[in-house]
Amino acid sequence: MGGAERGLVDLVFDTNMVAPVGPAVDRFERELEAYTGIAHAAALSSGTAALHLAMILAGVEAGDEVWGPSLTFMGGVSGLVQRGAVPVFFDNAEGSWGLDPALLECELSSAKRGGRLPKAVIATDLYGQSCDLDALLSVTAAYGVPLVTDSAEALGTLYKGRHAGKGALMAALSFNGNKIITTSGGGALLSDDEALVARARFLATQARDPAPYYQHSTLGYNYRLSGVCAAIGSGQMQVLDQRIAQRRQLYSDYQALLADAPVSFLPEQPDGRETHWLSVAFLDQHEPEALRQALEADNIEARPVWKPMHMQPLFAQARFVSRRAVGANLAVCEDQFARGICLPSCSQLVAEESRDFDRVAEALTQFFG
Repeated sequence: MGGAERGLVDLVFDTNMVAPVGPAVDRFERELEAYTGIAHAAALSSGTAALHLAMILAGVEAGDEVWGPSLTFMGGVSGLVQRGAVPVFFDNAEGSWGLDPALLECELSSAKRGGRLPKAVIATDLYGQSCDLDALLSVTAAYGVPLVTDSAEALGTLYKGRHAGKGALMAALSFNGNKIITTSGGGALLSDDEALVARARFLATQARDPAPYYQHSTLGYNYRLSGVCAAIGSGQMQVLDQRIAQRRQLYSDYQALLADAPVSFLPEQPDGRETHWLSVAFLDQHEPEALRQALEADNIEARPVWKPMHMQPLFAQARFVSRRAVGANLAVCEDQFARGICLPSCSQLVAEESRDFDRVAEALTQFFG
């Protein structure tokens, strides 16, 4: 916590507006709109809820195909699965965490000839790096397919001078406990289309018809963010830029520390600002699991890169599209999973009063000799 949250939460209690409605929720939504430059925001209970509503608003129905990257978190896929849609997973572009625009264009061209265009495309801004949004928008617009960004890990990420997701039909954010800022649990759906966000709020509050009694003509959901959580979010917004600076500093510190080790990092994307929500390294001569266990022996937590969706038992029958999934060659996202490890990434690791980074640095130095 940054310090201002308690006073804002006290104000919610003082006004007795703890429910998912009221000035705290309204204020948090206005703050998100101002920070991202995306015109309209609906504060919701999770990023997963935001993506579920995005699929509904995009018109996704049972049996429709929705395309997206294989290397993503499960929350980026569950919304379309809840709609009964069929996921098709795509490989990343070389040297990027993002969906490959050229690969997408090739597959859309083939799908159009076969009369089977997807109902929507989801692009993930993974680990705080924006997807190549303009390239993806150009491709999807040419085929009339709406683009939604899963920006759950990318609050504060900039792409060509604008916030991640700005320009997509809709963008989803997450404020889960492990994100750069948190509302303990929460998310938001943002769009420059006011009608879409108004519809999202309606669906997120049980889709109650405007009648003096409880009448429902549409299936709705209990997805709105509480006033208490929104107040925490407003307090966290005050330290967001500080948190981003800390994460970026941490990433630079890891690069400097491991400059002579058999380790590589993805380069910073041009014309943008990555938040480095997680600092991810690629091992060239060691197994990531060996490093993870070595760190764990020192009570230091590290984790593998997200396991690609097409490798998950749940999606064993799903279609996977890649340039490199031939013979013994690993696809880009498979290679990233095989060699990648998420190093300790808490913002406070670089705080002056913290000695935790020294412990991590010592353990890494010992591992790599």
